[in-house]
Amino acid sequence: MGDPPADPRGTVSHPLSLRLPLLSGQGECVINASSSPPAVELHGITKRFPGVVANHDIGITVRKGTVHALVGENGAGKSTLMKILYGMQKPDEGTIAVDGEQVSFGNPGDAIARGIGMVHQHFMLADNFTVLENVVLGGEKLHGIGSAARKKIEEISDAYGLGVRPDALVENLGVADRQRVEILKVLYRGARILILDEPTAVLVPQEVDALFANLRELKAEGLTVIFISHKLGEVLSVADDITVIRRGTTVGTADPAHTTTKQLAELMVGSELPSPETRESTVTDEPMLRVEGLSLSMTDPDGVVRDVLSDVGFTIHKGEILGIAGVEGNGQTELIDALIGMKSADSGVITLGDQDISRVPTRKRRESGIGYIPEDRHRHGVLLDAPLWENRILGHVTEKPNSRGFLLDPKAARHDTVRIVREYDVRTPGIEVTAASLSGGNQQKLIVGREMSHAPKLLIAAHPTRGVDVGAQAQIWDQIRDARREGLAVLLISADLDELIGLSDTLRVMYRGQLVADADPATITPEELGSAMTGAAAGHLEAAPEDEA
Repeated sequence: MGDPPADPRGTVSHPLSLRLPLLSGQGECVINASSSPPAVELHGITKRFPGVVANHDIGITVRKGTVHALVGENGAGKSTLMKILYGMQKPDEGTIAVDGEQVSFGNPGDAIARGIGMVHQHFMLADNFTVLENVVLGGEKLHGIGSAARKKIEEISDAYGLGVRPDALVENLGVADRQRVEILKVLYRGARILILDEPTAVLVPQEVDALFANLRELKAEGLTVIFISHKLGEVLSVADDITVIRRGTTVGTADPAHTTTKQLAELMVGSELPSPETRESTVTDEPMLRVEGLSLSMTDPDGVVRDVLSDVGFTIHKGEILGIAGVEGNGQTELIDALIGMKSADSGVITLGDQDISRVPTRKRRESGIGYIPEDRHRHGVLLDAPLWENRILGHVTEKPNSRGFLLDPKAARHDTVRIVREYDVRTPGIEVTAASLSGGNQQKLIVGREMSHAPKLLIAAHPTRGVDVGAQAQIWDQIRDARREGLAVLLISADLDELIGLSDTLRVMYRGQLVADADPATITPEELGSAMTGAAAGHLEAAPEDEA
């Protein structure tokens, strides 16, 4: 059955449909009407914080048994809105209805009791607990804490292909595994309405496809999913309806079948986006980082010693971006930790310029010119309870403008924080507010601005645009490219394969702690790269050089 005919005004006609305007001037989009009560109805939701209105008169209707995407810029109010629906915050104005019945949630327990579960962008896990202990914590009455709970966890893990080990210690898990534990927690509690905040941020294309297949199965069983994402192509492929929020208010509801990523992005930001930059080479012959024979072993929770890095070697030149692709948990985190000095390698040599930094402390490595964007900003990037200007100092305590000699210079740090906020478009009412008051994407922009402000020789960038919107992503990419033209060397590790392919001059694949293949960013596709990351052969790939792999 083909698409319905378009009417003369550029709208799409459907029987029993509700038209809502796309405020970008692209016409109107439609959603199908339904006779059953919506799973969720939000009317007039308003939430104020000191100095900022996070949500203003927001209205959203989520149809039962659908995937409803929520998109918007960083700081647009998406997370605040979902925290209100999940009972973490109370609205100042407005009403919430679940399955046609008006409700008022005083805490997440109330929301859970109504079948609402939320997987947060930043995980709510106790590092020193096992997976089983994290999952049953607060839900002991469901299946106890013993064999029945273990059996239920294993059943859910197997049914949804999560591959979670109940006895694994959370602090030893990578980002992807932590996310799977969070999803498991929600399903364990029997949620019928799932709120997923950036669920694909750490997944390769094949894993995204598998997740979306699971979402469709959940939808077929009558479950409802509210899906927050900045990956607009994914939103269009999986969502039944899309609501766009800009600057804290609803600006449109789009039908994915009749909306393009460009239209959606421009509706989000309220203006046209710049055209993609043409690929150009700025790679020089001067090595900036040389890694030779880097190996590292660790003891897992079962007491077994395993190799997490095995004879890793590579060179990054001035003006070069080296991208490393790999499924989470294949050694990328340990590689970064070894390079920045948070873990000591068992063997190998790390040379920055002409300086051997293999045994140099982290602070000295930073002072030597290494910028660092961590993969988990809450664990290693910001102090949530500290004001923005203090977060600007982190990692650069001994460097100007943060210090004068041996003394901190708070006045200069504050002044420079104002500059970073302005130049990197950090949405905040001021520099005295805490980092916790910012959205995740704005925290990320603050970190990127801080690290780029010290003109590093080498930038270790782990997922530099994770959780940021399309406008901020383009801005960060441009800033990295501009610095590369000036000679910056970049080690880029990302789960966003489009980012890896689009930014990298050289692309390598890491699998089980080794660099196993090289890829040409000019010809490789995300699907081929994703296959290589999982250990499968792919076109446009060749084995890594023997002297470096």
